[in-house]
Amino acid sequence: MSIFSKIKSAIFGEKGPLGGGHFGTPKAAPAPAPQTTAAQPTPIPTSAAPTPQAAPAAPAQAVDVEAVLSGIASKKGSDLNWRTSIVDLMKLLDLDSSLDNRKELATELGYTGAKDGSAEMNMWLIKAVMRELAKNGGTVPANLKD
Repeated sequence: MSIFSKIKSAIFGEKGPLGGGHFGTPKAAPAPAPQTTAAQPTPIPTSAAPTPQAAPAAPAQAVDVEAVLSGIASKKGSDLNWRTSIVDLMKLLDLDSSLDNRKELATELGYTGAKDGSAEMNMWLIKAVMRELAKNGGTVPANLKD
């Protein structure tokens, strides 16, 4: 699993605070099957009430990334600066924040500068991660993406 996938899963997925594994949709019990009996008449549609068509699937609910991460920080009693530090974001999500993992993340996200752990690389990474989270169903404030 890629480093970004691990970040995304920690926020949106099964291990994330919202559960469900699909961008924050909570796990739900399966709907009970409708019960029919032979004694019930089949309703006949009238011209006044058109036959309902199957509704298109609703888009996955957007996840408020800032709220989720703030919630995790609050639960952990953490004072990590995840808004501006990729290392702190990874630590908050219990991910390995080593230089090797940050280099791998930089490669995944298309960083073209020196992969040396510099402040420039790390600042680029936190913004790139936030942009990618937004592209993948997260709601991220503009100041965290720019």
